[in-house]
Amino acid sequence: MSIKYKMIIYWSREDNTFIVEVPELPGCMADGSTYQEAVVNAEVVIQEWIDIAKELSRPIPEPTEHLLSA
Repeated sequence: MSIKYKMIIYWSREDNTFIVEVPELPGCMADGSTYQEAVVNAEVVIQEWIDIAKELSRPIPEPTEHLLSA
């Protein structure tokens, strides 16, 4: 699986876990007790989000490319 969507990863003190948000896919989030686990879980959830969107004939946003400017 090739995941190319932007992931925003942060630590939640309240939940004591890493949270991953995928802003390009509405409602797509995951978590994990480690940074790596959170990313792996996010990759699974992204694929599930895409699979369900296909089943429901809903549009799937293309990943956007962001360039950093110096």
